[in-house]
Amino acid sequence: MKLFLVAVGHRMPAWVEAGFDEFARRMPREMPLQLIEVKAEPRTSGKTVDAMMTAEAARIEAALPPRCRRVILDERGADLSTLALSRRLEAWQGEGQDVALIVGGPDGLAPALKSTAQEAIRLSSLTLPHALVRPLLAEALYRAWTVLRNHPYHRE
Repeated sequence: MKLFLVAVGHRMPAWVEAGFDEFARRMPREMPLQLIEVKAEPRTSGKTVDAMMTAEAARIEAALPPRCRRVILDERGADLSTLALSRRLEAWQGEGQDVALIVGGPDGLAPALKSTAQEAIRLSSLTLPHALVRPLLAEALYRAWTVLRNHPYHRE
């Protein structure tokens, strides 16, 4: 199974790339984590928020691997503990499909795209900088994998 982080935005600060790369590098061969960046719609185009989200949704759709499980990151998604995420990871692996974790742009994800997701999760109840999602999610996935392998990285 492959994990894909499909995220709107590019040219992130170096610390974002370094953080994501560090935890993606730690993922095992049987569960690699790959970043797919999708271009954000310019916020100076005069388009409505709905039009911008629709344009970004079309780019996300084009970037998604075929027949993958779609998991959106959304503020109203399931609030998972590390152990719950590890159980999800194990269940996803058992299904045998690749998994795309989808992160929208500054305005979120278009409702039509959200409706195609098999599930929605959230990282935190806090408002966090958009760029922080990448390294934070990569670390959470790595930590969840270590739980499944009884690796000492995670401590309860």
